[in-house]
Amino acid sequence: MARSGNEVARDINVGPIELISTGAALGAELRGVDLRNLDASQFSAIERAWHDHQVILVRDQTLDDQDLIAFSRRFGELDWAPIQETGRRFVEGLPEIYIVSNVTVNGEPIGSLGAGEAVWHADMSYLDVPPMASMLYALEVPPAGGNTSFCSMYAVYAALPDRLKRRIADLKIKHDGTYNSGGYLRQGVTPTDDPRTSPGAIHPLVCTHPDTRRRMLYLGRRRNAYLVGLELAESEALLDELWNFVARPEYAWEHVWRVGDLVLWDNRCTMHRRDPFDASARRIMHRTQIKGSAAPA
Repeated sequence: MARSGNEVARDINVGPIELISTGAALGAELRGVDLRNLDASQFSAIERAWHDHQVILVRDQTLDDQDLIAFSRRFGELDWAPIQETGRRFVEGLPEIYIVSNVTVNGEPIGSLGAGEAVWHADMSYLDVPPMASMLYALEVPPAGGNTSFCSMYAVYAALPDRLKRRIADLKIKHDGTYNSGGYLRQGVTPTDDPRTSPGAIHPLVCTHPDTRRRMLYLGRRRNAYLVGLELAESEALLDELWNFVARPEYAWEHVWRVGDLVLWDNRCTMHRRDPFDASARRIMHRTQIKGSAAPA
């Protein structure tokens, strides 16, 4: 069960960790935490809060890339960030670090995803085994915009009418691998807008979380999604009906970033999106991604 209000996870060596629920469908802030110096008891409290609340926020951290990698590895093995179009790593010698940024140096971008809006999505759901979780650490933030919203796919599934739950119980969905969350064509992929022929993994539409055992809707992203075995028009209509629930604010929480914020989200049971911001303002985030251990089921 998710916790609400203020909670304290006490540790006899390093003092209390305070947990403050956002009051929304998901999300909680942890206070009294230095992510560079956690004992087993503190980490256990953090992991429990993450399972309970799906997204956790820890403010006022001072992390270098090695600190971020070390904390991330406590959750599991890390993915390597993709090679940039320049042929280089985002951070030489640290392949686990992905830079999310609109900043350029000598005419070349230091990161990816820019300043546009990112639509609702789960990270890399087009893979057979998507990442378990993602972690984002704020180094520079714009004065306005660039907020990140998170949506609880537990809450979305629970809100579906019974007749809709019955309709989708055994359906599978193809998660498109043609375009990323910013709408850009992925490297090496032939463009197509026919969801029946586009590349991507097929997963159950309704899944059970492997740790919490809670049921959830697993949509991934809307563009080029396809419900396997249905006529295209029927698939489109049913997906539109499901996505109408995602758009409802009662299932979401919006985070307004500050420098030093670290946010960890469960990629299996949440989706997220980013607001646009002034492209002349700087935004630099460093991201790590924890590998998944099994396909959604």
